[in-house]
Amino acid sequence: MTAGSNPAVIETHGLSKRYRRVTALSEATVTVPAGRISALIGPNGAGKTTLLRLLTGLATPTGGDVAVLGCRPGQDSAFLAGVGFLAQEIPLYRRFTANDHIGIGAHLNPRWDGASVRRRLESLGIPLGQRVGTLSGGQRAQLALALTLAKQPKLLLLDEPVAALDPLARRQFLAHLAEAVADGGLTVVLSSHLIADLERTCDHLILLAASQVQLCGDIDALLADHQVLVGPAKDTTAIERDHTLVQAVRTPRQTTLLIRRNGPVIDPAFVASDVGLEELVLGYMGQHAAPAPVHLTRIGEDQ
Repeated sequence: MTAGSNPAVIETHGLSKRYRRVTALSEATVTVPAGRISALIGPNGAGKTTLLRLLTGLATPTGGDVAVLGCRPGQDSAFLAGVGFLAQEIPLYRRFTANDHIGIGAHLNPRWDGASVRRRLESLGIPLGQRVGTLSGGQRAQLALALTLAKQPKLLLLDEPVAALDPLARRQFLAHLAEAVADGGLTVVLSSHLIADLERTCDHLILLAASQVQLCGDIDALLADHQVLVGPAKDTTAIERDHTLVQAVRTPRQTTLLIRRNGPVIDPAFVASDVGLEELVLGYMGQHAAPAPVHLTRIGEDQ
């Protein structure tokens, strides 16, 4: 139930979800310790939203076990009070003002901190009395985040909250998120395709591909476990026997391998280098990507 010195806020074992003939999530085992900002990354259809819905209790698993904040997710008030969920579509009432939303939140949440929303919006210059539908996308995202944090959750689940924001709005959003975690008592799972933003903000990674968990752990430890090897075009059976091969790129002159090390690499023909987060993520996602078309056409020609 622990990872390092922090208890697990999220812990799943063999978690699965099927919709008729489609497997949305398969045998997912995930641990997220308290106080982490966990990046949830994967291609479209990998199961990210399904995992978030299972963690919030909005969907019921078809297999496996899941514990959030020490209990099984559900729709009871005690569980919901500890979890904040911000969906990709940023669900706000477009005809209502920020003040209206603050008032609604006070009626629905026992630990509501409406003053924090007003302070945050005033610091960003977002008008409290203006209808939400007339605010910019970045302003709506900031309002939604402030409202979600106002319920003072212990776990915050964010499904692509910055996908439609410009770079400045994304930076402001993520800075506010980091401040909230730094204040203590909050754990975050943040789903996004924007790896550069996640690299600046997150310290934990959940990587999904083909509806399965490929990696889960602290980012620094995962990066340290992996290396890129560059060497001549030669047989790499010995390396693949001693280490886990993630991805191989071979040309007539050169071989490039992304490996998960099981010890030191002793082949002197290969030069080892550190791995960045984007390189690591794309390497694992590339294992499950559809192959490129065999027949390419010139620009302007019919295929």
